[in-house]
Amino acid sequence: MNKYILNILLLILAGGTSQAQKKFDKQAHRGGTGLMPENTIAAMKNALHFGTTLEMDLYITKDKQVILSHDSHMSATFALNPDGSAVTKEQSKGLGLHNMLYTDIVKYDVGSRLHPSFPQQKKMVARIPLFATLIDSIEAYAKIKHMPAPIYNPEAKIPSGTYTQDYRENAVKEIMDIILQKKIQKRVIIQSFDTEILEILHKKYPRIKTSYLVYVGKNDWIGNLKKLSFKPYAYSPYYKQVNKKMIEYCHRNKIKVVTWTVNEKSDIDNLKEMGVDGIISDYPNLF
Repeated sequence: MNKYILNILLLILAGGTSQAQKKFDKQAHRGGTGLMPENTIAAMKNALHFGTTLEMDLYITKDKQVILSHDSHMSATFALNPDGSAVTKEQSKGLGLHNMLYTDIVKYDVGSRLHPSFPQQKKMVARIPLFATLIDSIEAYAKIKHMPAPIYNPEAKIPSGTYTQDYRENAVKEIMDIILQKKIQKRVIIQSFDTEILEILHKKYPRIKTSYLVYVGKNDWIGNLKKLSFKPYAYSPYYKQVNKKMIEYCHRNKIKVVTWTVNEKSDIDNLKEMGVDGIISDYPNLF
C-alpha cells in the first residue's frame, strides 16, 4: 500500500474514533413522556426510533419485583383503577407500590387517561411493566427492526420515608440480578439521587457505570461530587443549574455531564453548544 493512501486511511480512522468518543447522548425521559405513556414498553419502543438512550425509573414491589414507575404510589394524575375509574389522590395514598403485589399493580391502566401536562401523548391501554419483561421486549424489538443494541439509563428510586441500608442493598441486588441475567451490563448506566445507592453499586459492581442525579447545590458541584467516595461516570444536574464552569470542572475530572429534563429546542441547542455530554428530554423528537 502506498504511503499516501496509508496516511489517508489513518486520518479517517482517527477521525472516526474521535467522533465515537464525542458521541452525544440523547435520552428519552421515561421513554419520552411527551409522546407516549411514561415508563411503558410502548414508550421505550417508540424512543428507539429516535436513536435515544432509554431513561426509566425503577421501584421494588412488596413481592420483590422490579418494575418501571417514577411515582412511589399509583399515580392520581394518569392511572385508571381496574374498574376503569380514575385513581383519586385519596386512593393513591393507599396504593404505595412498595406495599403492593405485582399481580395487583398490573391491573391498573397507566396509558389511557389524558395526562394534563402532556396533551400530545398518544393514548392506549398500558400496564406498569416488569423491568425484566421490558428488557426482553426491547431487545427483541431492536433486533427485528435492525436497530443498534439499546442503551439503558434506569434510575434506582427509594420510596419516601426512612429506609435502611439493608433495603438499599436488596434493591440494588434485585436490579443487578436482572441486568446480569439479561447480559446488558455493558449497555447500562444506573442513576440515582441517593448517594448510598451509588456507593453500594460502586462497591459491589465497580464496572457498572453510575450517574449522580442532583437538584440542589446550583453553584456547588464540587461539594456535591465530594459526597461520593468515587468519581461517577456522569454528573446529572437539573438543566437550569448547568454552566460552563461546571462542565469544565467535570471534564477535567473525566466526568460526563448529562442534564435533565430539557423540553425546549432552544435550550437543547444552547446546552449542546455549552458542551454537555448528554440531555434527557420528554420529547425525543426534538433531538
